[in-house]
Order: sequence, then C-alpha cells, then structure tokens
Amino acid sequence: MPANSEIRRAADRAVTTTPWLKSRHSFSFGDHYEPDNTHHGLLVVNNDDVVAPRSGFDTHPHRDMEIVTWVLEGELTHQDSAGNHGVIYPGLAQRMSAGSGILHSEKNDSPTQPVHFIQMWVIADESGVPPSYQQHEIGHIGAELVTIASGIPGRDAAISLHNRAAALHVARLQPGDTVTTPAAPNLHIFVPRGRLTLDGSDQLAEGDAARITDGGGSRLTAIEPTELLIWEMHAKLGG
Repeated sequence: MPANSEIRRAADRAVTTTPWLKSRHSFSFGDHYEPDNTHHGLLVVNNDDVVAPRSGFDTHPHRDMEIVTWVLEGELTHQDSAGNHGVIYPGLAQRMSAGSGILHSEKNDSPTQPVHFIQMWVIADESGVPPSYQQHEIGHIGAELVTIASGIPGRDAAISLHNRAAALHVARLQPGDTVTTPAAPNLHIFVPRGRLTLDGSDQLAEGDAARITDGGGSRLTAIEPTELLIWEMHAKLGG
C-alpha cells in the first residue's frame, strides 16, 4: 500500500435510509457530520445511491458545485430550472454546474427497476458562474482509464469541469487486468463494484475507497470483474 494512503471500508460509511432511498456517504453529508471526514483533495461528496422505482429527489437547489453523476444500473431522469432534461444510463457521463444557483430533480421513472448511481461533487474554481449542463455517451470502457470529466487544461474528457485541478477516470477490469493510477497530489479511488488489489497487497472490495496523497503509479489489479472510479486532483480545499 502507498505510504501516504488511507483505506476507507464500505461498512464504515454513514447511511441514509428512507422508504425509497438507500444512500451511502463517503464524506460528511446532510445529517451525517464527521468533522474529520469532510473531503479529500477537492472531492466533497461521493454518494452511492439506490433509488426505488417511481421515486426520487424532488426539486432542490445547488450552488457553486460541479456535480458528476455516474449510473451503474437503471436510468435516472434529470430536469432543472435552466431547461435541461436528460436520462442518464450506464456509460453516459453527466455533469451539472450549479454555478450562481440552480434547481433540479432526479427521478427514477421505471415502474419496476431501481437505479443505482454514484454522485460526486467538487467545488467550482470560481463562484457565481452561469449554471450549465453536459452529458456525453462514452464508448468502450475496458482495462484502461477513460477520462469521464476534466477541467485540467489540455486534457481530453467526455465532459468538462469548472475546476482546473480535477479529473475523473473510469475503468472496467476483468480478473487479472491492471491499471496504474495517475500521478497527482491527491487521488481518490472508489470501487462501486468488484474487488481488486492495491499494489499487490491491500484489497479493495465493493464500496471501499483509498485516499492517497502525494501518490501516483499505484497498480490496481482486479480479482473479479470490477468497475472503479478515480479522482485525480492537483489541489486540495484550503490550499
């Protein structure tokens, strides 16, 4: 395991449960506040949500956040006060920039199938930018990192971010496949499904995360079919 790393196990996440939602929080969120667990690098929210059929989040506000949603199973319908409407499904990258302020809803319109998705927030570089929305379907995702979203200058990505120090990558690995993490002052590795090893030793299972500082070049090797999300961050909150 890299020297400057911390493993956060799935079982240690706070959980919000309602009749229609099960949401597991990697960081402090809503009523769940941990003063020593508010963020890593620039990432302030990493929620692992399952929403029941014909239910979802009613219209609510956001401001100055870059919100990226990645669906694992099912479909999620987005609608916002800027007139944007989209259906997010596996393999479709989606970003909403809340900017100066926006209202939106997120619904599971299926009568039978839950929707399972990861929602991640980073704070925008500048406050008060005009709200915006972007979605883009990604082609093949395999045993190489594909950049879902990035604000890093010169970096190609499916969707853009209003943060010049952050990028999000995805890979889908089969047993034995290996990827190497980018070099960055802050990395957040999250395993939404599957199981892998970190540098051949520590195992990360479904829902586990590794928070790495001053890292890069770590090898992630799948033990079983695995999907992973990696935030590459070249800054951190507060400096």
